[in-house]
Amino acid sequence: MRRIFLAFINSMRALRHLAQHEKAVQQELVLFLLSLPVAFFLAPDWLTFLLMTGSILFLILIEVLNTGIEAACDAVSRDFQKEIQIAKDCGSLAVLISIVIVAATWGYILLSAYWV
Repeated sequence: MRRIFLAFINSMRALRHLAQHEKAVQQELVLFLLSLPVAFFLAPDWLTFLLMTGSILFLILIEVLNTGIEAACDAVSRDFQKEIQIAKDCGSLAVLISIVIVAATWGYILLSAYWV
C-alpha cells in the first residue's frame, strides 16, 4: 500500500510540474475540464460521454509521454543529434495522431447525433 501511495505522490508531482510549466499540457487540461460539462449535455449516453472525455484524456496521456521523451533527450544532450531529433519528432507525431483521434471521435459523435 505504501508503494502505491508513493507512486501517487510522484504522479501528482509530475502533474503539478506539467500544469505549471508546459503550455500544451495546460491547454489540454483546460480542454478536458471544458469537455466535461459539454460532453455531459451533448452525449446521448454514458458510453458516448466516456468516449468523448476519454479521447481527451488519451491526448493528455500522449502529451505527458512526449514531454517525458523530450526531457530525457534534453538530459542526454542539448546538441543536435539525428537520433534525438527522430525521438522528439516521433513523440510529436504521437501527439498529432492523438489530436486526430480526439477530432474524429468528437466529430463523429456530434455529426451522428445532430446531423439528421
